[in-house]
Amino acid sequence: MDRLDQHTLKNGMVILGEPMEAVQSVAFDFLLPAGASRWPEGFCGGANVVSDWVFRGAGARDSRQLSDCLDGLGLQRFSSTSSSHLTLGATLEAGNLGEALDLFGDIVLRPRLEPEQFDLARQLAIDEVRSLDDEPHQKVMLKLKEQFYPSPLGRSTVGEIADLETMTAEAVADRVRRYFAASNAVFSVAGRYDFDQVCQQLERLFGTAGGPGPEPVKAGPQGRHYTHIPNDGAQVHIGLMTATARLTDEDYYDARVAISVLSGGMSARLFTEVREKRGLCYAVGARYHALKEAASIMGYAGTTPDKAQETLDVIMEQFRHLQEGITPEELARAKVGLKSSLILQSESSGSRAGSIGTDYSMLDRVRSLDEIKQRVEATTVESVTGFLRRNPFTEFTVATIGQKAIEC
Repeated sequence: MDRLDQHTLKNGMVILGEPMEAVQSVAFDFLLPAGASRWPEGFCGGANVVSDWVFRGAGARDSRQLSDCLDGLGLQRFSSTSSSHLTLGATLEAGNLGEALDLFGDIVLRPRLEPEQFDLARQLAIDEVRSLDDEPHQKVMLKLKEQFYPSPLGRSTVGEIADLETMTAEAVADRVRRYFAASNAVFSVAGRYDFDQVCQQLERLFGTAGGPGPEPVKAGPQGRHYTHIPNDGAQVHIGLMTATARLTDEDYYDARVAISVLSGGMSARLFTEVREKRGLCYAVGARYHALKEAASIMGYAGTTPDKAQETLDVIMEQFRHLQEGITPEELARAKVGLKSSLILQSESSGSRAGSIGTDYSMLDRVRSLDEIKQRVEATTVESVTGFLRRNPFTEFTVATIGQKAIEC
């Protein structure tokens, strides 16, 4: 059986751990309540700026000194922004965990937030937004989420140039001090570690730290049913989303199997029907995407202007045909694919640290790998088909980038 370590600091910060004795590495994440949806209007991209800014000096160390210390530990640091959280973390050799946590204590609680470093971090964020013109796949999916989820839940995690250009170091620093509330944070660790030592160190570093945290997110209306972004290129990029079971729903595993039937490999329906049989596109696929408040299937296709309309029509057709049922062979392939992904995830300390933190933020508990495997295995043709008939995919939000709009 999988083992989960769990402890709550005096200030309310939750500590989670999953030991992996076969590895010599350790990975950890700080999930801070500073995700894209938490920021007010006019600060789209604020979390993206902060994810770089906080590493540009903390505590007694300036930007160069902090980077040298992190590099000296052989640490692979990272940051990521979701709708709800800004995640700061690292993967490293297990013996350096204590020193790394001391450094991250400064990064989270005592970032320098110097104005001249803010300008550099903001420019990087602006450059990232501009680079989306060269990555239309990512651009169309960001726009799609913005339109599908109720505002501000789908707000761009990269940012908007107009907001980034008007942000000030003072205003963003004030938000950091409020949002980096240790009492509302989740810390997750996976790999080789001593949990008692980790808890004692984090109690020393964070145990008296508090902070108000951000205000609760108030969801507004959804965006447009269809959004088109004109582009003179020779390709058309199509994104579509439709609602499905959330992680907390009893039908969640049936939904995941259904998505795998739709897009779980070269034998899946989208690849077979849209690309192989009809030759409509060079890329097609779908995946599960979830927030705590809602969940969806996200689909994407890359094609040419003359085939764009038929590509979208056939993709929607395949979504709708799922309610007619799946075959035992499709179920078996879907289960194998999902369990294979689970096995690969279980071998990475970084992946496990991220998964247990996300699970807790979504479910207020952590699922073991055994539990997930058993729930996937328990799905049947009847349970998946029943879910699809109760929840047919009939309503879609669509976004396109290309020469002209299409009908949907």
